[in-house]
Amino acid sequence: MILSRVAALAGLIIVASICHGAERGVWEPSPGHVQVPIWPAAVPSEQSVPGPESLRDGEVTNVTRPTLTVYAPMGTNTGAAVVVIPGGGFQLLAMDLEGTEICDWLTSRGITCILLKYRVPSPPYIWQCDCRPHNRALSVPSLEDTQRTVRLVRFHAEDWRIDPGKIGVLGFSAGGFLVAEVSTDFDGSLYAPFDAADRLSARPDFAIALYPGHLSMAKDSIELNSEIRDRITSRTPPTFLLQNEDDSVDQVEDALSYYMGLKQAGVPVELHSYAQGGHGFGLREKTLPVSRWPRLVETWLVTIGVLTE
Repeated sequence: MILSRVAALAGLIIVASICHGAERGVWEPSPGHVQVPIWPAAVPSEQSVPGPESLRDGEVTNVTRPTLTVYAPMGTNTGAAVVVIPGGGFQLLAMDLEGTEICDWLTSRGITCILLKYRVPSPPYIWQCDCRPHNRALSVPSLEDTQRTVRLVRFHAEDWRIDPGKIGVLGFSAGGFLVAEVSTDFDGSLYAPFDAADRLSARPDFAIALYPGHLSMAKDSIELNSEIRDRITSRTPPTFLLQNEDDSVDQVEDALSYYMGLKQAGVPVELHSYAQGGHGFGLREKTLPVSRWPRLVETWLVTIGVLTE
């Protein structure tokens, strides 16, 4: 099995982390969870990064060896699974705010959480110039990692007690852009197949994007990024979108433009927008109406048949 082979490699990574974690600050999951490399050999589309992987205040950068970490559901297992994709502008990953904290919520609702640590820095951010010359370009290395992760979850569905028809993706900010990417680019593959997992579909069964970026072509415009627009079909999965009007990092038009693209293609889509809440709040906002978004997601998952009442 793939899991056995990559688990052995994961053990080597853990040992290396123990030896070098102090000086490198490598992100590790909480005890009882093991992060598993998603590629059995050299990663495709490998790119240089400015230094070794490093962790600071729950944020990790310089990820060259992407991993997934499985968090099993607590209590009754619903059979549903969600690949969680943290944001960070393709410069870093908010592994706590938009990763482990989200997994805590999902697993408390009986949903298996698969936390993806994907490659960053990655286009459309270019670390050599600290710039974004093509801010709406596909993030190819990160998208490869996302496609591969969805396929691995489907491949291991029986082992991980997951319904292979209830595998979704949930992303924040740049991770929300990856949600749109993998929701519209899943039939083909950006990389040469490695194994049996790569013969499976990378199509999510449902998609959730919170304060996504890189989707609207311009400020105050709902013209959709053509990299996404031209790939939307009726097979794009049902989608939940949320973005605040006062988001100064990624504008509400990012969600609006994707909403309109999905609506025009006949894809079931639900959009929520609030006047206040800004950007990058995860589950930490407690006072504003937007803090109720997890309950909205849970209700939506019932309406599309992923969860029961």
